[in-house]
Amino acid sequence: MPEASTVGEEKRELYHCGTLTYTKIGLVSLFIWLLWGDFCYTLMETVVPSIIPLTLKGLSCPNWIMGMIISTIPNFMSMTVAPYVSVKSDRCRTRWGRRIPFIAASMPFLTVSLFLLGWSREIAEWLRMTVPGLEAYAPATVAIGMIGIFMLIFQFFNQFLNTGFWALFNDVVPPTHLARFAGAFRMVGTAAGAFYNYFLFRYAESHSHEIFAGSAILYTVGFLLLLSMVKEGKYPPLDESQTRKVSRWQATREFFRESFHERLYQLIFASGGVLAFAGVAWGFQVFFLLEMKMDLEQIGKYNAILAVAAFIATYFAAIFVDRWHPLRVYTYVVIFSLTGPMMNWVWLFIDLPGRIFFWLSLAAQLLYAFMNALSAACAMPMQMRLFPHSRYGQFGAAQGMIRSACTIAAGMVVGGFYDLIQVIFANCWHGGGIAAGAGYCYRFYFVWSSLASLINFVLIAWAYRRWNQLGGDAHFHPPASWNREGYEKVAVVATTGYQSKWLNIALLMMDGVMFGSLLLVAVMLAPLAWHGMYGAVRWFLIAVLPLSLVVALIWFRMVRGIRRDVGRAKAGELPVNGIPHHGMMMVFGSKFLLTIGLVIAQFHVAVRLENELYVVLFALGNIVTNFLLLFCTWFVLKMEKGYATKIDAASLVAAAPEQ
Repeated sequence: MPEASTVGEEKRELYHCGTLTYTKIGLVSLFIWLLWGDFCYTLMETVVPSIIPLTLKGLSCPNWIMGMIISTIPNFMSMTVAPYVSVKSDRCRTRWGRRIPFIAASMPFLTVSLFLLGWSREIAEWLRMTVPGLEAYAPATVAIGMIGIFMLIFQFFNQFLNTGFWALFNDVVPPTHLARFAGAFRMVGTAAGAFYNYFLFRYAESHSHEIFAGSAILYTVGFLLLLSMVKEGKYPPLDESQTRKVSRWQATREFFRESFHERLYQLIFASGGVLAFAGVAWGFQVFFLLEMKMDLEQIGKYNAILAVAAFIATYFAAIFVDRWHPLRVYTYVVIFSLTGPMMNWVWLFIDLPGRIFFWLSLAAQLLYAFMNALSAACAMPMQMRLFPHSRYGQFGAAQGMIRSACTIAAGMVVGGFYDLIQVIFANCWHGGGIAAGAGYCYRFYFVWSSLASLINFVLIAWAYRRWNQLGGDAHFHPPASWNREGYEKVAVVATTGYQSKWLNIALLMMDGVMFGSLLLVAVMLAPLAWHGMYGAVRWFLIAVLPLSLVVALIWFRMVRGIRRDVGRAKAGELPVNGIPHHGMMMVFGSKFLLTIGLVIAQFHVAVRLENELYVVLFALGNIVTNFLLLFCTWFVLKMEKGYATKIDAASLVAAAPEQ
């Protein structure tokens, strides 16, 4: 928490992280140097996976070997080296700190490995000419082997840097500003990637030497400056479990026992694994967009616009994450984001011109931009708020292990899933139409992402309840089986209490969504009849209009119950259910209210194309979305039951009852 300090007549705010104390200027300086390091590091990490595949492809490298070099090796290192480094850095005590020595030690090796990767072909050719027996192998074979060896070296030492760098944030950034730092961190990373792709990627094949050398020099200079300007504080002495000598087997057992002993941690790790598994499928998004008749230029613009939107949204999202607690924000986003992939099932049956799909899909993604920014801004501060500080590196490595294992497994499973869908349609679909193309299987990306979203929905909601059981906003301390108390005491960061005024505005927005959808369906009957789409009119009267009315009535009953619970909380009584968070409901209310404009655009397109089926499908898709919105709101009320009991309190830390 910031505090006021009087120096003479001058008042200044002070911010604390462990034994470290910052003024406002000092905090800004810290952010600048950490973010500068992030820019240099992100640029380096962007260069390697973008150029190496091109180099391997130029050497006619088989796809399975390429996959091992660019995917299996880094994930294997994350599973094996990162846990070792994390435990060692957690227990390290030097006058320079516990993270900085590992970062500094890895720097020379990383710099050298980058140069080696840049000149791998030339080194391979020199070895063929000087090492007896190698001349029998083709130049490409030796070059591929050298790239594999240099990638192994790079990824090995990269785990030292990556583990130490990420853990450093938790040790030096005040907990009151974790989300804002995470947001700035994400913005800088996005900027570094955009800078590379816009200015340098075009030279990836012709000037790979210069790009590797430049990234190596920039990284080295950048991190030397960072290490000279960022200082770690003093850490508490090691406990008995950290100082005793044990065998490697016993140390491994203790690593897993400590990291996975608590259900909350298990759920967070499992959620990360599910996201990693689903993230592999995201790599096929470009093929889905191509199947939807977008060209490469449109895809480039599409991703660029979304990147700019994410950059802007992240700044504002980070502020709210700090105020509302990252786990709460992330939980609400995960729950209501279930509507996204479900809504996109409609593309299994609809085939639009590429230009029209570009605008409709872009509009839909932009509506989710702030929600996605909230989710991204939560990742780092959520871990820092939940994981034990004394073993933060260890817990981060444990999560990384799960993510890496799921990524390795997903590579085969996801590819096989698409291949299976393609075989099914190739052998069983004889009617032609939109399913006749070879790329139709990629439309099932949304089926895959829906399943992942549903599993993550359950895991995170369970984790949120467990967090509340362990004390929630006011009294949560990370469970620690190695401590006699059973937990590790940390400073509790104040979070904004639930506010009735803003919640009422959010509910009014949701009223607009439900009753606006009903009104839109009724209004659409006239233009459908005007264009002679009597089949669509019948479907609207038989199914669409009645279902829209049912949704509106269910919502009316639900929102009446919420307002009654707010009244009970104001009177000092316990709500029948929980009270939803005002800020998050404002986010969703705004988003779904704007979605009505997207639905109008969809109806307009379908009518212009004179396609009755598309009109009905878009209408049913909107109803499914609203039903899911009802379900998500109902689920939130049940999830908050027994814990969200106060209203209009300035801080949940002060207002929360003892657990």
